[in-house]
Amino acid sequence: MTRRTSLKFAQLKVIVITWLIIGIMIALYDHLVLLTHTSQGPAPGYSLSSSIIVNMTAALVGALLGGSFLVFYINERYRDKPYGYTAIAVTLSFTLIIVLISFVLRAVAYPDIHRLFKNGLVWAVVVGITQLLLQINSKFGQGVFWNLVKGKYNTPKEEKRIFMFLDLNSSTSIAEKLGDKKYHAFLRDFYADITNPILDNKGEIYQYVGDEVVIAWRYNDGIEQSQCVRCFFDIKDQMANLKDKYLSRYGIWPSFKAGMHCGIVVVGEIGNIKRDITYSGDVLNTTSRIQALCKEFRQEVIASAELVKELQPLNKFAAFDLGTIKLRGKEKQMPLIALGEKS
Repeated sequence: MTRRTSLKFAQLKVIVITWLIIGIMIALYDHLVLLTHTSQGPAPGYSLSSSIIVNMTAALVGALLGGSFLVFYINERYRDKPYGYTAIAVTLSFTLIIVLISFVLRAVAYPDIHRLFKNGLVWAVVVGITQLLLQINSKFGQGVFWNLVKGKYNTPKEEKRIFMFLDLNSSTSIAEKLGDKKYHAFLRDFYADITNPILDNKGEIYQYVGDEVVIAWRYNDGIEQSQCVRCFFDIKDQMANLKDKYLSRYGIWPSFKAGMHCGIVVVGEIGNIKRDITYSGDVLNTTSRIQALCKEFRQEVIASAELVKELQPLNKFAAFDLGTIKLRGKEKQMPLIALGEKS
């Protein structure tokens, strides 16, 4: 199972558990309403246990069907569409699911049409909130939104991370050739197409900066089977497979270079009106400087020797010692290694 598939199943698991809890809460709320002095009392054959079972069953069926539809279809098929377009598609689809479940429950064990209508409205709101949260999670990046909710980095923490600065080659000439709008579409396609190789190698997309994407790994994830290095060449393979697509759409096939480094960074929340989780530290600046040397040395990937010596066996990757280089803006020299695929 690929990492992106496991992430989707993790999202589905959260939806199922959350909706089951909501189902129980609906049953308890209905029960408390029936106990109020203004209530006419429960319908014949009603019991709290049966109400909980019915609501949990509805929640489970809805979560498995609807949650799978959201995670595996809607958010894949319509990921490039406006949020409003996606919301309409989700609303229509789930309205049909809610109506179907309501008819089944009414026929089997839940004849109170008014309560079914009320629950249908509640679940419509739940569905809308679920889709909104999925989109927010997608906007922030995997795990970032949940970390903001938990306040994990409300107090800054030091963590060891691996970074890759991946930069598009000849971006200025490409932009001049394509024009602003078509160049934006080109970048959008490029960033979308490199996402799966990044996720499959346990990378996190930290930020897009113009024609550059910054990728981060938790230290142990990055060195495991040299996934931080493998990520670059998986992206390269992905672009090779999509060569015809780019040539037919844009007349250009993207190539790129990358710099890599590891070290301690401070991870913390910043901002008031717009909150985000950011990395700060010399590691990022150094990685950027390393990437800038790729053109000078005519290499696809250059990494610090500090990172390369920590990697698990490089297997199919070859390492070429570039010597000790003084990086721009740095006092100390740094040993650097060029990485490539073995023949």
